[in-house]
Amino acid sequence: MATTTWAIDPTHTEIGFKVKHMMFTNVSGRFDQFNGTVETEGDDFNKANIHFQAETASVNTGNTDRDAHLKSVDFFDAEQFPNLAFKATEFNKVDENNFKLSGDLTVHGVTKPVTLDAEYSGLLTDPWGNTKAAFAVNGKFSRKDFGLTWNAALETGGVLVSDEVRVNIEMQLVKQA
Repeated sequence: MATTTWAIDPTHTEIGFKVKHMMFTNVSGRFDQFNGTVETEGDDFNKANIHFQAETASVNTGNTDRDAHLKSVDFFDAEQFPNLAFKATEFNKVDENNFKLSGDLTVHGVTKPVTLDAEYSGLLTDPWGNTKAAFAVNGKFSRKDFGLTWNAALETGGVLVSDEVRVNIEMQLVKQA
């Protein structure tokens, strides 16, 4: 069977994350600049080969000061580490619409394995004749595992920024000719 290449549709994809702030509220963010490809056997996503990259300087939480802090050496150090990347090592079907996505995540120059859940929404042809596939990808990892250790202790106990980062991705793929 022929290999099929899929590109991430940036206008219909959101690469998001959430982190607890002051131990009780969530702060959401996203990356505005990213790209990636998926290679499959035909239209079968089981065991797909997945590569993804986001520009760390494109981090966007809706707050200019916070975004500047995230781009600084305290967090992403976007000047020294301009990209974060993910390369799948396994993409295995759990049931008809669910997959386990395992791979190597590189953030801040550190590469660690992560496993995420992927929910498949199916295939469709858009009004312009493009074949599309959609996935919702969710999971979590420790930011400290990637050297993102900046924090501040709170007077009341706890810390300003949680260690756990929750990933929430809504991804639309376009089959390439």
